[in-house]
Amino acid sequence: MSTQPTRIFVARLLGLDVFDPMGDRLGKLRDVVVLGRRQNTAPHAVGIVVEVPGKKRVFVPMTRLTSMDQSQIICTGLVNLRRFEQRGAEQLVVGGIFDRKVTLVDDGTVAVIEDIAMDQQRNGDWLITKLFVRRGSSTSRLRGLRRGHTMLIDWSEAHTESAAEPQSATHFVATHEDLKPADFADALQEMSDKRRVEVASELQDERLADIMSELPEDDQVTLLTALDNERAADVLEEMDPDDAADLLADLPQAKAEELLLLMEPEEAKDVRRLLQYEEGTAGALMTPVPVILPPEATVAEALAHVRSEDLSPSLASTIFICRPPMETPTGRFLGVVHIQQLLRSAPPEQLGTLVDKNLEPASDQDDISTVSHIMASYNLNSLPVVNKEGRLVGAVTVDDLLDHLLPEDWRTHDDGAPFRKLGGRIG
Repeated sequence: MSTQPTRIFVARLLGLDVFDPMGDRLGKLRDVVVLGRRQNTAPHAVGIVVEVPGKKRVFVPMTRLTSMDQSQIICTGLVNLRRFEQRGAEQLVVGGIFDRKVTLVDDGTVAVIEDIAMDQQRNGDWLITKLFVRRGSSTSRLRGLRRGHTMLIDWSEAHTESAAEPQSATHFVATHEDLKPADFADALQEMSDKRRVEVASELQDERLADIMSELPEDDQVTLLTALDNERAADVLEEMDPDDAADLLADLPQAKAEELLLLMEPEEAKDVRRLLQYEEGTAGALMTPVPVILPPEATVAEALAHVRSEDLSPSLASTIFICRPPMETPTGRFLGVVHIQQLLRSAPPEQLGTLVDKNLEPASDQDDISTVSHIMASYNLNSLPVVNKEGRLVGAVTVDDLLDHLLPEDWRTHDDGAPFRKLGGRIG
């Protein structure tokens, strides 16, 4: 890299594209890795965390960067695609340093780190030389700053609180609000259990529920049990019933029952029903809340239902036609109407005239192998599930099925990919 003096603020780097020398895009910068300060030595930035295609986060050492400024980052093109894991004394700037409290040396007041500045030394090393902080204490006699004012100080002008002290996560949540739940979950997996709980405390219940559903099962359990019971019950209410049931099934029975009692009765009812099924059956895998309409409903009404942002694409692809009641378990199941048929039909047409009665539903007691065979044979996004009385009790979607068929560690599985030149060339 150039040996000209360079100063960069980390917050301005977040989300920047990282390229190889030929201009091929590697991914986006999501964090910076530093080694904690030693006595009389500024912290050392040792690399960056890059989100590559496939939403995996990998480590790129600073020594592999040939250019870095506030508009783009260029690396040598030789990258280890093994998933990043934080080690030893390494710290993540966004994940662990931002929002940390510090005590100012000059007057002992408290401030919070909002950004840090990295300066490149003549030997090419990057050191953390400056802290951009927001004061949260009384007015400084030396600087005359009021509560809440910001200032740029040398790293040595502040003492960082112990990592064991509680830490806010406001900045982390704000800088990651655009991430999809699965990508946010990836970022959480790089953190300690303590930091995950701190981040969770800053999230809205619905957002946290979506993110937790994308975590490995063990991490879901750890995070849920770290929340107080009232908050845990609120988050479970926001989860899809099948996801909530899967999570509760991994808890001790007494703990699960305690949380179910704290949930709203209507929300808990569907979850309790799913928990009654044996693992490996269609009933245990299904969602109990597909789109259900009577045969008298019109195409226009059906299209209005599937436009809901809360529906996954797999659930929105099929309307399940039943006799009342419309909530599962419904009245007699009549058949399905596929979204393609809706798009080819006139808005006033009734769904009863469009019903596909040739699709055999699965029984709620069927083995998952039977369900997967049916869905693969007929290229289905979702499959109706009925009980022995012929009432619809739910639907198995293709994403439900994939979650079951993939290895348990698929969210964190490392394929041991070799070093790889960007642009598809193997190094």
